Amino acid sequence: MLRPNENETRKDRDRIVNLSDGVFAIAITLLVLDIRVPDIPENMVDSRLPGALLSLWPSYFGYFLSFLVISAFWMIHHSIFRSIRGYDRILLYLNFLFLMVVAFVPFPTSLLGEFGDHQLPVAIYAATLAVGRLLLTAIHWYSARNDRLLDEPQDPATVRYFVIRGLTIPAIFLLSIVISFFSVSLAILTWFVMLVVDAVVARRRFS
Repeated sequence: MLRPNENETRKDRDRIVNLSDGVFAIAITLLVLDIRVPDIPENMVDSRLPGALLSLWPSYFGYFLSFLVISAFWMIHHSIFRSIRGYDRILLYLNFLFLMVVAFVPFPTSLLGEFGDHQLPVAIYAATLAVGRLLLTAIHWYSARNDRLLDEPQDPATVRYFVIRGLTIPAIFLLSIVISFFSVSLAILTWFVMLVVDAVVARRRFS
Protein backbone atom coordinates (compact mmCIF):
# COMPACT_ATOMS: atom_id res chain seq x y z
CA MET A 1 0.00 0.00 0.00
CA LEU A 2 1.33 3.46 -0.89
CA ARG A 3 2.08 5.88 1.92
CA PRO A 4 0.33 9.29 1.65
CA ASN A 5 3.32 11.06 0.09
CA GLU A 6 3.88 8.15 -2.32
CA ASN A 7 0.22 8.30 -3.30
CA GLU A 8 0.53 12.00 -4.13
CA THR A 9 3.70 11.31 -6.13
CA ARG A 10 1.85 8.64 -8.09
CA LYS A 11 -1.01 11.04 -8.79
CA ASP A 12 1.45 13.67 -10.04
CA ARG A 13 3.07 11.04 -12.28
CA ASP A 14 -0.35 10.12 -13.62
CA ARG A 15 -1.00 13.78 -14.49
CA ILE A 16 2.15 13.79 -16.62
CA VAL A 17 1.09 10.58 -18.35
CA ASN A 18 -2.43 11.90 -18.98
CA LEU A 19 -1.07 15.15 -20.42
CA SER A 20 1.31 13.18 -22.63
CA ASP A 21 -1.50 10.93 -23.86
CA GLY A 22 -3.51 14.03 -24.74
CA VAL A 23 -0.67 15.46 -26.82
CA PHE A 24 -0.24 12.13 -28.61
CA ALA A 25 -3.97 11.93 -29.34
CA ILE A 26 -4.12 15.46 -30.76
CA ALA A 27 -0.96 15.04 -32.86
CA ILE A 28 -2.09 11.75 -34.34
CA THR A 29 -5.53 13.20 -35.13
CA LEU A 30 -4.11 16.31 -36.84
CA LEU A 31 -2.30 14.09 -39.35
CA VAL A 32 -5.49 13.32 -41.24
CA LEU A 33 -6.24 17.01 -41.87
CA ASP A 34 -3.71 17.02 -44.71
CA ILE A 35 -5.80 14.51 -46.65
CA ARG A 36 -8.26 16.96 -48.17
CA VAL A 37 -11.33 16.18 -50.24
CA PRO A 38 -10.57 17.11 -53.88
CA ASP A 39 -12.33 20.22 -55.18
CA ILE A 40 -14.13 18.95 -58.28
CA PRO A 41 -17.19 20.37 -60.07
CA GLU A 42 -20.30 18.29 -59.41
CA ASN A 43 -20.75 17.36 -63.06
CA MET A 44 -17.18 16.01 -63.32
CA VAL A 45 -16.99 13.91 -60.15
CA ASP A 46 -17.33 10.54 -61.89
CA SER A 47 -14.58 11.27 -64.40
CA ARG A 48 -12.12 13.19 -62.23
CA LEU A 49 -12.50 11.82 -58.70
CA PRO A 50 -10.49 8.59 -59.18
CA GLY A 51 -7.50 10.48 -60.56
CA ALA A 52 -7.79 13.19 -57.94
CA LEU A 53 -7.79 10.61 -55.14
CA LEU A 54 -4.75 8.89 -56.63
CA SER A 55 -2.93 12.22 -56.84
CA LEU A 56 -3.17 12.50 -53.05
CA TRP A 57 -0.83 9.53 -52.55
CA PRO A 58 1.97 11.69 -51.03
CA SER A 59 -0.49 12.78 -48.31
CA TYR A 60 -1.56 9.16 -47.74
CA PHE A 61 2.09 8.21 -47.46
CA GLY A 62 2.89 10.96 -44.96
CA TYR A 63 -0.17 10.09 -42.88
CA PHE A 64 0.67 6.39 -42.80
CA LEU A 65 4.33 6.91 -41.93
CA SER A 66 3.72 9.52 -39.24
CA PHE A 67 0.89 7.47 -37.74
CA LEU A 68 3.31 4.55 -37.39
CA VAL A 69 6.02 6.75 -35.88
CA ILE A 70 3.76 8.51 -33.37
CA SER A 71 2.23 5.15 -32.42
CA ALA A 72 5.72 3.74 -31.83
CA PHE A 73 6.66 6.82 -29.78
CA TRP A 74 3.55 6.35 -27.65
CA MET A 75 4.20 2.65 -27.03
CA ILE A 76 7.78 3.32 -25.94
CA HIS A 77 6.72 6.29 -23.80
CA HIS A 78 3.99 4.16 -22.19
CA SER A 79 6.48 1.37 -21.47
CA ILE A 80 8.94 3.80 -19.86
CA PHE A 81 6.42 5.54 -17.62
CA ARG A 82 4.85 2.26 -16.58
CA SER A 83 7.95 1.61 -14.47
CA ILE A 84 8.27 5.19 -13.18
CA ARG A 85 6.69 6.04 -9.83
CA GLY A 86 7.90 9.63 -9.49
CA TYR A 87 9.65 12.42 -11.33
CA ASP A 88 12.00 15.34 -10.85
CA ARG A 89 12.49 18.61 -12.69
CA ILE A 90 14.91 17.17 -15.25
CA LEU A 91 12.58 14.32 -16.19
CA LEU A 92 9.72 16.80 -16.45
CA TYR A 93 11.70 19.05 -18.80
CA LEU A 94 12.81 16.12 -20.95
CA ASN A 95 9.22 14.96 -21.26
CA PHE A 96 7.99 18.43 -22.23
CA LEU A 97 10.70 18.72 -24.88
CA PHE A 98 9.68 15.34 -26.24
CA LEU A 99 6.01 16.33 -26.31
CA MET A 100 6.96 19.52 -28.15
CA VAL A 101 8.47 17.39 -30.91
CA VAL A 102 5.43 15.08 -31.00
CA ALA A 103 3.12 18.09 -31.37
CA PHE A 104 5.37 19.39 -34.18
CA VAL A 105 5.27 16.17 -36.24
CA PRO A 106 2.13 17.14 -38.25
CA PHE A 107 4.00 20.12 -39.74
CA PRO A 108 6.88 18.19 -41.37
CA THR A 109 4.30 15.58 -42.35
CA SER A 110 2.45 18.31 -44.28
CA LEU A 111 5.71 19.37 -45.92
CA LEU A 112 6.45 15.78 -46.88
CA GLY A 113 2.99 15.32 -48.37
CA GLU A 114 3.18 18.55 -50.35
CA PHE A 115 6.86 18.61 -51.39
CA GLY A 116 8.03 15.04 -50.74
CA ASP A 117 10.09 14.92 -53.93
CA HIS A 118 12.38 17.71 -52.69
CA GLN A 119 15.38 17.39 -50.37
CA LEU A 120 14.60 19.99 -47.70
CA PRO A 121 11.19 18.63 -46.59
CA VAL A 122 12.68 15.13 -46.35
CA ALA A 123 15.56 16.47 -44.25
CA ILE A 124 13.22 18.39 -41.93
CA TYR A 125 11.03 15.32 -41.46
CA ALA A 126 14.00 13.04 -40.73
CA ALA A 127 15.55 15.56 -38.34
CA THR A 128 12.26 15.92 -36.44
CA LEU A 129 11.91 12.18 -35.90
CA ALA A 130 15.59 11.84 -34.99
CA VAL A 131 15.27 14.51 -32.29
CA GLY A 132 12.07 12.93 -30.99
CA ARG A 133 13.66 9.48 -30.68
CA LEU A 134 16.76 10.95 -29.02
CA LEU A 135 14.62 12.72 -26.41
CA LEU A 136 12.65 9.53 -25.77
CA THR A 137 15.93 7.68 -25.28
CA ALA A 138 17.13 10.41 -22.93
CA ILE A 139 13.96 10.00 -20.85
CA HIS A 140 14.55 6.26 -20.63
CA TRP A 141 18.25 6.60 -19.80
CA TYR A 142 17.71 9.30 -17.18
CA SER A 143 14.89 7.50 -15.39
CA ALA A 144 16.75 4.18 -15.46
CA ARG A 145 19.87 5.60 -13.79
CA ASN A 146 17.82 7.20 -11.00
CA ASP A 147 16.40 4.37 -8.91
CA ARG A 148 14.45 6.83 -6.78
CA LEU A 149 12.20 7.48 -9.77
CA LEU A 150 11.43 3.80 -10.40
CA ASP A 151 9.20 1.20 -8.83
CA GLU A 152 12.19 -1.15 -8.94
CA PRO A 153 15.72 -1.00 -10.43
CA GLN A 154 16.00 -2.01 -14.06
CA ASP A 155 18.38 -4.61 -15.43
CA PRO A 156 21.49 -2.78 -16.74
CA ALA A 157 21.74 -5.06 -19.78
CA THR A 158 18.14 -4.28 -20.76
CA VAL A 159 18.69 -0.55 -20.30
CA ARG A 160 21.85 -0.73 -22.39
CA TYR A 161 19.98 -2.55 -25.17
CA PHE A 162 17.22 0.07 -25.30
CA VAL A 163 19.69 2.96 -25.21
CA ILE A 164 21.76 1.50 -28.07
CA ARG A 165 18.58 0.85 -30.04
CA GLY A 166 17.37 4.35 -29.21
CA LEU A 167 20.59 5.87 -30.56
CA THR A 168 20.79 3.70 -33.67
CA ILE A 169 17.39 4.76 -35.01
CA PRO A 170 18.12 8.52 -34.86
CA ALA A 171 21.51 7.84 -36.44
CA ILE A 172 19.76 6.22 -39.41
CA PHE A 173 17.35 9.14 -39.70
CA LEU A 174 20.31 11.53 -39.71
CA LEU A 175 22.10 9.36 -42.26
CA SER A 176 19.02 9.59 -44.47
CA ILE A 177 19.45 13.37 -44.49
CA VAL A 178 22.89 12.92 -46.05
CA ILE A 179 21.45 10.41 -48.52
CA SER A 180 18.67 12.85 -49.44
CA PHE A 181 21.23 15.19 -51.03
CA PHE A 182 21.86 12.47 -53.61
CA SER A 183 18.51 10.67 -53.78
CA VAL A 184 15.29 11.64 -52.04
CA SER A 185 13.65 8.31 -52.88
CA LEU A 186 16.54 6.32 -51.42
CA ALA A 187 16.47 8.44 -48.26
CA ILE A 188 12.77 7.69 -47.76
CA LEU A 189 13.36 4.01 -48.50
CA THR A 190 15.96 4.03 -45.72
CA TRP A 191 13.24 4.90 -43.20
CA PHE A 192 11.15 1.87 -44.15
CA VAL A 193 14.13 -0.48 -44.08
CA MET A 194 14.97 0.87 -40.63
CA LEU A 195 11.40 0.33 -39.36
CA VAL A 196 11.34 -3.25 -40.63
CA VAL A 197 14.78 -4.12 -39.23
CA ASP A 198 13.94 -2.52 -35.88
CA ALA A 199 10.69 -4.50 -35.66
CA VAL A 200 12.51 -7.76 -36.44
CA VAL A 201 15.25 -7.05 -33.89
CA ALA A 202 12.69 -6.17 -31.21
CA ARG A 203 10.70 -9.32 -31.92
CA ARG A 204 13.78 -11.54 -31.65
CA ARG A 205 14.90 -9.75 -28.50
CA PHE A 206 11.67 -10.52 -26.68
CA SER A 207 10.68 -13.82 -28.29
